[in-house]
Amino acid sequence: MHIQFCGAAGTVTGSSHLLVLDDGQKILLDCGLYQGNEPEYEHFNERFLFKPSEIDVVILSHAHIDHCGRLPYLVKEGFKGRIYATHATRDLAAIMLLDSAHIQDRESSFTNRKRKEEEQDEPLYDAQDVADTMELFRSVGYNSWFGVHPDVEVIFKDAGHILGSATVTLKIKRHGLRDMLLGFTADIGRPNRPILRDPVPMDACDFLISESTYGDRLHEEAPSEKEHFLRVIEQTCVVQKGKLLIPAFSVGRTQEIVYMLDQLVRENRLPDIPVYVDSPLAVNATRVFEMHPECFDKELIQYMQVDPNPFGFDRLKYTRSVEESKMINNKKGCIVIAASGMINAGRIKHHVFNGIENPANTILMVGYCAPNTPGGQLRSGVQQIRMFGEYKSVNARVEIMSSFSAHGDYREMIDFLKLQDKQKLRKIALVHGDQDALTGYKGHLEEAGYNHIEIPRLGDRIEL
Repeated sequence: MHIQFCGAAGTVTGSSHLLVLDDGQKILLDCGLYQGNEPEYEHFNERFLFKPSEIDVVILSHAHIDHCGRLPYLVKEGFKGRIYATHATRDLAAIMLLDSAHIQDRESSFTNRKRKEEEQDEPLYDAQDVADTMELFRSVGYNSWFGVHPDVEVIFKDAGHILGSATVTLKIKRHGLRDMLLGFTADIGRPNRPILRDPVPMDACDFLISESTYGDRLHEEAPSEKEHFLRVIEQTCVVQKGKLLIPAFSVGRTQEIVYMLDQLVRENRLPDIPVYVDSPLAVNATRVFEMHPECFDKELIQYMQVDPNPFGFDRLKYTRSVEESKMINNKKGCIVIAASGMINAGRIKHHVFNGIENPANTILMVGYCAPNTPGGQLRSGVQQIRMFGEYKSVNARVEIMSSFSAHGDYREMIDFLKLQDKQKLRKIALVHGDQDALTGYKGHLEEAGYNHIEIPRLGDRIEL
């Protein structure tokens, strides 16, 4: 029996890990899309390190594209098994994957205009592949064991990362020996964040696969978060009469920002300025949020007794059409929230392209960005950036608020592991992080008393 690291190994996106049982059965943990520009990952999305037709079961931790985005391609290439996820994850995956198919279709069409017929690019999958994929989903609740194989049971616990996100623990029977517990943290959320319940610590495991996204840093303290946000809004939109551009993932980050703005409105502190959520996907995702109050924390449920619509207020406009999106270009003194969070696709890319050279504007970075994406470049402080084939001077102010992150920092992640028995835990494999984060988190774990920590590379196998 072994685990093979088929994605997010030595990098952040493209989560995928293959468990091969002693009887040859194959269980895939996540099947994510790589999002970035690292040369060694250029063809990652088109190539699996296994035969899709040989995969028996997929366990999906949550609906972010870097965790679920290759599922339709897996199905297209021959997978016919079941995909297990929480109820909210299934509902979110349906809209996320369909949006991904549409994006790929548009990008392929754009690229093919400049290519010869024999060099035409095809999207990984289309809407029909997504429909076929959704037929294979089986949704289950949190905190109950369910069987995926005669010798394997699985339990989901709330990861507190996005709506429906889960940690995965597999109980594997070993005849004549004690059952082995394999834990997969997937993406670890943060305690005391709005909207979602706090992450539930994982029970003690024998083997653990852990994310490491922010393994080398600490986040801004939450109490100052709303005040920081308000200062940026007032300076940009009122004093400078500019535009506040917020690249934000449509699922999770957008709803959290809107909820904070809703609170500022109720407190009569938000300036009288228009707010645009320019993302059809965010509109659909917000509706899914409204369908799953079972995922909300107590504070939001109490807030909703006073304000039944925490994701809407009078000055907020959700835009769908391209025409509505283009009209925002002429607006000043406003807030624009749009995907994607890394500025590597979606409408925010156009807004940044049109607004980055205006010193009155601010680009507010509120989440992780892969280093080679436009968002990652802006976070690193570049003075010039290439977008749509043109070089643009970065005259707009770039502000960073890491407190919005849905990923725990190294202190929060170590606290999340507090139920682990350091003597029982035979090995920790660190994934889903860049090299600095991986090595930084390994060092922090060792300081906390953990041993036998490995940082696997893509394709590596570890015997269990």
